[in-house]
Amino acid sequence: MKYVLGIDLGTSGTKTVLFQQDGVAVCSSTVEYPMSQPQNGWAEQDPKDWWNAAVSTVKTVLTKSGVDAKDVVSLGISGQMHGLVMLDENGEVLRPSIIWCDQRTQAECDEITEKVGYDNLIRITANPALTGFTLSKIMWVRKHQPEIYAKCRHILLPKDYVRYMLTGDYATEVSDASGMQLLDVPNRCWSDELLQILDIDKSMLAKVYESCEVTGHVSEAAAALTGLTAETLVVGGAGDNAAAAVGTGVVEDGKAFTTIGTSGVVFAHTDKLSIDPQGRVHTFCCAVPGAWHVMGVTQAAGLSLKWFRDNFCAAEKETAAAMGVDTYELTNQEAAKSPIGANKLIYAPYLMGERTPHLDADCRGIFFGLSAMHQRRDLLRAVMEGVTYSLNDCLGVLAGMGVAPEQMLACGGGGKSPLWRQMLADVFNCPVATTVNTEGPALGVAILAGVGAGLYPSVQEACRAMIHVNEPQNPIAENVPQYAKVYEVFKKIYPANKEVFKDLAAL
Repeated sequence: MKYVLGIDLGTSGTKTVLFQQDGVAVCSSTVEYPMSQPQNGWAEQDPKDWWNAAVSTVKTVLTKSGVDAKDVVSLGISGQMHGLVMLDENGEVLRPSIIWCDQRTQAECDEITEKVGYDNLIRITANPALTGFTLSKIMWVRKHQPEIYAKCRHILLPKDYVRYMLTGDYATEVSDASGMQLLDVPNRCWSDELLQILDIDKSMLAKVYESCEVTGHVSEAAAALTGLTAETLVVGGAGDNAAAAVGTGVVEDGKAFTTIGTSGVVFAHTDKLSIDPQGRVHTFCCAVPGAWHVMGVTQAAGLSLKWFRDNFCAAEKETAAAMGVDTYELTNQEAAKSPIGANKLIYAPYLMGERTPHLDADCRGIFFGLSAMHQRRDLLRAVMEGVTYSLNDCLGVLAGMGVAPEQMLACGGGGKSPLWRQMLADVFNCPVATTVNTEGPALGVAILAGVGAGLYPSVQEACRAMIHVNEPQNPIAENVPQYAKVYEVFKKIYPANKEVFKDLAAL
């Protein structure tokens, strides 16, 4: 029996899963780490935390499973996208990573758009300049920390820093690189035109591979730390959402998924390049060679519920610890006691600004309609519903581009909640299913690793062999119009407050 590893480098922690070559999960391990917010709207992490978590989790799954490391033929890494990792000439980290949800770079985005031109930027990168993307972060460091920029010799994405520590290779792949805003997305290579306009040295960028291509192998030093062997292959891997697509089998036209992790995503595969001229959704290269995906993003999806849990659910956390269950089981039970519409309470999930469809770094979260009658259960339900309505905004944009999936797959932490999945089914008005294996991104990059090692001839064939789908949750007919009424009010909250958000940001 051959085995493959999937390492999923998330925002809250890194999870490593060991799989048999048929997709059966053998053992998993997770290590969490902090996120720093030095100022309002900023978000940073220490890349060393990612590496330490990867080493620990790989070592744990190998030890606990008892699998001979020689039988682990390859591994793939999934990563939070857009983060900026800057290394000096010796490969040492120069500063904390500015990660995906950081919102400090609006001025740099304006500069990019002015220098490159909006239409030209869409033509090359398939997306407008956004604060979340890596390019504006590079320019922010160059402007505000020139002494650090002067020392920079290598620019990597989060997962690619872990790859570098594993292999010694400076490499990336097309799906994650698409989110840097330096890739020529239609042609799947770095854009010399863009780099020249913005005066960025191409030598700082890693070599670009397809997601299932082998980029190197584990070094002797990393093998000693992790328990792997130096013969273990490392493939390109994928950005978290592209990896989740592979892990749910969304690798062919007509398939889509919704993930509720720290951020939330509605994602659809397309074999033909499709770009929204308004830039409300992202078009990236996907993990299937020669194909792309279109995705809308809610910045603070699971993050909204985690924020509420951490700040207002101490009793549930204490009870859950005593019972030996997840706190979210108890918060879901509480939320289910509140009716659809949470007794006329609506939550706008803009804790970290927003991408789809507003593209606004200044907007912030709102509880709208709060009254003395509301209880914590209502706020919990409102948070879950508000995230769902925001994801429905994403789906609406995709529908306008001709993407209307017949069934939605759900993944991420929120996708494990039957209550949240039913909300998705009722608001989207389409069946929502899960895969039998719920490892999502970790399974996705393990599948890519299997293809890279020659265990399967293609990503599509590997998915057909390794992924199975559970029975879907169908929309409940009487719920659909009830949610639709609340959604109509939800859609008015952002436009009504757009200018006030700017006033707030200017304080």
